[in-house]
Amino acid sequence: MTLSAAPRINCEVQETEAERARIFNIQRYSLNDGRGIRTVVFFKGCPHRCPWCANPESLAPSIETVRRESKCLHCTPCLRDADECPSGAYERIGRDITLAVLEQEVMKDAIFYRTSGGGVTLSGGEVLMQADFATRFLARLRQYGVHTAIETAGDASLSRLLPLARQCDEILFDLKIIDAQQALAVVKMNQPRVMANFLALVAEGLQVIPRLPLIPGYTLSDHNIRAVLAFLQTTRVRTLHLLPFHQYGEPKYRLLGEAWVMNEIPPPSADEIATVRQMAEAQGFQVTVGG
Repeated sequence: MTLSAAPRINCEVQETEAERARIFNIQRYSLNDGRGIRTVVFFKGCPHRCPWCANPESLAPSIETVRRESKCLHCTPCLRDADECPSGAYERIGRDITLAVLEQEVMKDAIFYRTSGGGVTLSGGEVLMQADFATRFLARLRQYGVHTAIETAGDASLSRLLPLARQCDEILFDLKIIDAQQALAVVKMNQPRVMANFLALVAEGLQVIPRLPLIPGYTLSDHNIRAVLAFLQTTRVRTLHLLPFHQYGEPKYRLLGEAWVMNEIPPPSADEIATVRQMAEAQGFQVTVGG
């Protein structure tokens, strides 16, 4: 891959543009969100409510303020203002950013993209909630030869999804609960639209990588796994990523003052993961555990 140099940008001019997105994190040196070493931009806002979500700070599209007790000095009076807090106990989650500034941020890591074959992945939340910005942003990155990817559940109109997908070298596409009624009730997802969108992207010849989160009590059932595999068998796709459930998101729920409903759910065992892997491989899929 050949990366061209990013031009110098006059941020004072660009800041006046209306091309803004709301993000909550830029994670550098990621190895689990596409090929090579990647910079992951996390967009804020998600229309779904997966009980197992590990990024609860991504759900609300609004900018939130949280307090970290371990840093709090218990000032009197407390202003409860992230900008005024002397210890940093009050922290703002989410910020608005322009195309130009975000481009500068991710191109700081261009050397890692070049040496590892990596690039930039847009995640969330759900990036499709800010699809217009994301499409323009990835188009700019591709001008420099940056490998681009998104992580998505694919639940949006095809008119929003397809232009963005066409700017991607990889589309990491989550297939969660196949049963339409259960998907709507549990995660507020239009599963028939998700599956139609998946087929549309594959028909476009795009590099779509399906991912199946292994969530005990939800997706990790024989019926759901067989339904996912049967659906994929109707396509040319022969890769599958398995994403085992974990408890890493629990501290974030406490920070936000919200209940973590999965606290009694154990991660899938090695035998359970191996069983799913064997089922998929027996049907001719190349399986990767993890992203």
